[in-house]
Amino acid sequence: MVFDKIDKIELYKGLSDDIYEGLKFLKQADSNLAVGTYQVCPGVKAIVSEYETKTNNEYGFEAHKQYIDIQGLLFGEERVACLPIEKLKETKPYSEEMDAAFYSADEQPQEMIIGNGYFAIFYPQDGHMPQLCIDSPKKVKKVVVKVKNHGI
Repeated sequence: MVFDKIDKIELYKGLSDDIYEGLKFLKQADSNLAVGTYQVCPGVKAIVSEYETKTNNEYGFEAHKQYIDIQGLLFGEERVACLPIEKLKETKPYSEEMDAAFYSADEQPQEMIIGNGYFAIFYPQDGHMPQLCIDSPKKVKKVVVKVKNHGI
């Protein structure tokens, strides 16, 4: 997992060309970007959505195998709970179609606040529960960049 300011993307240039392209897309995006899916380059797509954050994410933690997630907000902030998948209990087996498995946790997760220039990268081993509110539910606009996992 990576958690940092979007202004520091040059630090992550060596991770992979695709991750770097996804970070550049996120850095250049602004709140006027329309909701929808954008093909950034082969193996990288960005999904822009608007929603209201939640006090509880009923799906629990999620983790992906086919894609690495880069998550950032174009406006607003959200709390994301995180734990390695080996510390989670599977509640819904992995679906190749959804590229996700879902989990619950018995221990207190780490939490981060994304938005206001902060982003996170979640790898297949990183269980994450996004869309959580900070104080009360608020509308946000989010970009999730999906980077094809080539065994990074």
